[in-house]
Amino acid sequence: MKIGAITIGQAPRTDVTADIMRLFDGKVELLQRGGLDGLTKEEIARFAPEEGDYVLVSRLTDGSSVTFAERHILPRLQECIHELEDEGVRLIMFFCTGDFPDSLTSKVPLVYPCHILNRVAPLLTKKSSIITITPSPLQVEQCEKKWSQFVDHVKAVPASPYGDWETLEKAARQVKDMDGDLVILDCIGFTQEMKNMFARETGKLVVLPRTLLARVISELTDVE
Repeated sequence: MKIGAITIGQAPRTDVTADIMRLFDGKVELLQRGGLDGLTKEEIARFAPEEGDYVLVSRLTDGSSVTFAERHILPRLQECIHELEDEGVRLIMFFCTGDFPDSLTSKVPLVYPCHILNRVAPLLTKKSSIITITPSPLQVEQCEKKWSQFVDHVKAVPASPYGDWETLEKAARQVKDMDGDLVILDCIGFTQEMKNMFARETGKLVVLPRTLLARVISELTDVE
């Protein structure tokens, strides 16, 4: 089956596919597009968030990360959707856990990790109390505001999957002593290795968005 994937950064997201393609068992042809494809770092710098902006963090093809305002790339994301539609994909998944407006339209299903997380995570926490790991301090408030719609208690801790390992381990040690029975690594950039580390260091249950997304999509692609 031919399916599409859109990253808000630059495609291809080889870091994401390294963890998820095995879940499709060779039954998927994946076509990727990115909201920042073809742009230089200088051009992307003009997308820096201002007060009141919805903040996004993503990865470039050189492995570096960038922080920018969602509003700047929405038209570019719509172009990505049209390109993938023209390539004949059956559905399009987003490689981003952020929220996106209904103004993005498609002839095929658009699958957002946030919609899956919003519905599944509350079912996995006994105390309706979660801890989220979000890439940037600029995202802490918007993250806690979003999750407070779905659980009774939420605390966001900033630690980027695109930064150094020591910072992630420090965040895990902080999370260990926090009240909350479920940890959500709230960015598509978090890897299986990072999930393993958070589970080991915190002793808590951990949700990894990239593999949750792939497992849901694989329900549609595992036909013989």
